[in-house]
Amino acid sequence: MPVNRCNLPGMDRDLIGYGANPPDPKWPGGSRLALNFVLNYEEGSEPSVPDGDPASEWGLTENGMLNPGVKGRDLAAEGMFAYGSRVAFWRIMRLFSERRLPLTVFGCALALERHPPAAAAIRAAGYDICCHGWRWEKHFELSEDVERERIRRAVTSLQATMGDRPLGWYCRYGPGVNTRRLLVEEGGFLYDSDAYDDELPYWTQVQGKPHLVIPYSLSTNDSKFGRGTFATGDDFFTYCRDAFDFLYREGATQARMLSIGLHMRIIGHPARAGGLERLLDHVSRVPGVWITRRLDIARHWIATHPPA
Repeated sequence: MPVNRCNLPGMDRDLIGYGANPPDPKWPGGSRLALNFVLNYEEGSEPSVPDGDPASEWGLTENGMLNPGVKGRDLAAEGMFAYGSRVAFWRIMRLFSERRLPLTVFGCALALERHPPAAAAIRAAGYDICCHGWRWEKHFELSEDVERERIRRAVTSLQATMGDRPLGWYCRYGPGVNTRRLLVEEGGFLYDSDAYDDELPYWTQVQGKPHLVIPYSLSTNDSKFGRGTFATGDDFFTYCRDAFDFLYREGATQARMLSIGLHMRIIGHPARAGGLERLLDHVSRVPGVWITRRLDIARHWIATHPPA
């Protein structure tokens, strides 16, 4: 397994990766593709005036990229976030439970702490939790000491709310320069998903220790609605279906992994949920696909491809 292989002396970016000959992931059952659906649970942890922030968060709401210009508390934005936890969460849970499909929850600790019924439903369904921070905040803006405390607080909270500590980690958008080192320092994480650079898991080294990275995607992700790329449920369905079908064909010789990212306040609206429904039905009909939790991918990789 390549570990921190760089192109130039002194460069800490790996622009080569697996190259032309990626490893055979040996997915269970000889599957061509490992497919992981991720539900981002952020509602109730976003920046808000009641939580002491100077203004309300409006990112990834119906405003898209348009700042509404509200000074201070934005009750409309608060309502759009609340729709996700009040209504859309239960719709998405129903779609997955009816099809008996697994799901990974990128959970902000404070958000789940504030919604015990949702936390209980996630536990009952057997979905795994990947920690999405204490709050839905930008870790690249945090000082090292503050970030260390946020990670500790998030782990403690999720352990109390969900019954088990989180074994995976994913920041809002992207990590800070200290994040991965602090995760390894914390010592309890099997992997992080703070990467968009590959279609297979890989090992890296952090202060001499092997650390597993399971890349995520902002491509096959409903956040494209908030950015104006997707307009209808069919846009989401077609885009994700095409990625799935292409990787499935490619998987005949080079098996891959596909992450599909969902947000309750986005995909959970009925006009968009129809696209998700069609996608779930499509992928469920295809043989040779391992639809699985992110934690199971991590455990499989650790057992099958241990660090060199």
